[in-house]
Amino acid sequence: MTAIFRIAVGGIHTECSTYSPATIAAEDFRVFRGEALPQAEAFSFLAQAEDVDLRPLLHARAVPGGPVEREAYEGFKREFLNGLRAALPLNGLYLALHGAMNVVGMDDAEGDWVSAARAVVGERCVVAASYDLHGNVSERVVDGLDIFAAYRTAPHIDTRETMVRAWDMLLRTLRSGERPGVAWAKVPVLLPGECTSTEDEPARSLYAALPSFDRRDGVWDANLMIGYVWADEPRATACAVVTGTDREAARGAATEIARSYWNAREGFGFGPVTGPLDEMLRIAEAATTRPVIFADSGDNPTGGGVGDRTDVLNALLARDWQGALLAGIADQPAVEACFAAGEGAMVALSIGATLDKSSRPAKVDAKVLRLDDPGLGSERQAVVETGGVRVVLAARRRPYHNIEDFRRLGLDPQAERLLVVKSGYLSPELAPIANPNLMALTDGVVNQDIPRLANDRRVGPHFPFQRDFAYEPEPRLSARWV
Repeated sequence: MTAIFRIAVGGIHTECSTYSPATIAAEDFRVFRGEALPQAEAFSFLAQAEDVDLRPLLHARAVPGGPVEREAYEGFKREFLNGLRAALPLNGLYLALHGAMNVVGMDDAEGDWVSAARAVVGERCVVAASYDLHGNVSERVVDGLDIFAAYRTAPHIDTRETMVRAWDMLLRTLRSGERPGVAWAKVPVLLPGECTSTEDEPARSLYAALPSFDRRDGVWDANLMIGYVWADEPRATACAVVTGTDREAARGAATEIARSYWNAREGFGFGPVTGPLDEMLRIAEAATTRPVIFADSGDNPTGGGVGDRTDVLNALLARDWQGALLAGIADQPAVEACFAAGEGAMVALSIGATLDKSSRPAKVDAKVLRLDDPGLGSERQAVVETGGVRVVLAARRRPYHNIEDFRRLGLDPQAERLLVVKSGYLSPELAPIANPNLMALTDGVVNQDIPRLANDRRVGPHFPFQRDFAYEPEPRLSARWV
């Protein structure tokens, strides 16, 4: 008779800049509960194993931003743990996490989540987690896990693949009786994702080498964590994390991966043409190709940016730019004003700076070109035109990184002379059509001037905040493996 394994699934996923004033509230999360979770596209693989008695609990995910409000976090955690207790006894638990969540008054939110889950399920339950490669790993996280897997691409095109890796290792453990553990080695380097894209060297080669570690005897899964640089918190660091069944093999792999990243630290840089805002606009102005796609990197909401700065819009208006689409700016009052005026109306707007008060709004007279109301006020959008610039306004913080985001509004990115998006490296859908791709080093809470970021709470020296120090990997085994 085939054994049936009782496995619970849940987690919480967001990325938080400690420099951002835009805290993340409970209503900012998209939440899947119970049977809705395996029906979500990202989690559909959960239903494929016949020997699993699946217990889907709760998974909450939010667009990155500032720290998560403590009440929101505690509410999700309480609901998750109550469901976990009700699901006992369990053979396994899979946690889908990000790794760079910061909660108001809490430095290591994922460590808190993992250790609380471990306390409920007990020592015999196998616990696996998947992470974003921009997550910050802590000793508390590692000590609560048996299995760890992280993305190997940035931009992230292997999210589902990584979740499947963690899930498959969990099933392998339960089916075979082998008991893996986790080894890790910190690397005192903190670089932004825009400098460490796996599309570019040296990250491309470093990540391409990871599958070769997986093929070693006693090693199941090797990972290089870039970490999250816009979180000034004690756990912030890069690291190598390896899941395996042979302690020395896992320690050795972690050592090699950590050393390879340290040795390559001076070689990282921006992939696209990058420079100050005015310089990038001059290049865009001279371009004869289209669409020029222009990344407003300091205000990128998918990296934790606020998403309501108007630096680029103000610069375009000052230049009397003709033929640009800026998508988008988060500004609920401006969206509400557009809906009150109606399509075709002229309306006086103050755009931006409703969330990031350190920025300057754009005061304009604009024509309302299009309104989009999916039925929920926080999802409303408006397209307006002022001068020669069209602007997509959103009632909530959100990115415009997918072609469908534009089609819904009757817009065609490929037809634009200049498309401005709040982004760092471009998304997998926009990158192939950029002709060319320019990235502006703009202001914002995820700005690229890393050495000048406030660095008050990170532990020890980290490149590039400091440069003159020595490093040698010191791999550690998780407390469970020891």
